[in-house]
Amino acid sequence: MIHQFQDSDWKDKISKEEIVCVQFSASWCAPCKQLSPVLEQLSGNYPTCKFFYGDIEEGAINTGSELGIRGVPSTIIFRRGVEVDRLVGFPGPAKVKEFLDNSISSN
Repeated sequence: MIHQFQDSDWKDKISKEEIVCVQFSASWCAPCKQLSPVLEQLSGNYPTCKFFYGDIEEGAINTGSELGIRGVPSTIIFRRGVEVDRLVGFPGPAKVKEFLDNSISSN
């Protein structure tokens, strides 16, 4: 399951979680629309990780700027609010799964 978030949620909710996967996207972005259902499907494979989605032009613009998001989609893995890995773009379902396996399972 993927939870929507906005800038106001970042400090109180997301940054305090043990491990999270955050997709930064935009409503007009075709690769973002392709990535979202893949992350939704894969999210069930990682019970220790919470998944979030934020739109960089609507509710997550400040967080996206603070984190240096320059291209969407950008998928970032955080542990206790610290970035541990980042994937920019949508390289296909197999590469996304590999990214999640490496970033979530190995840390």
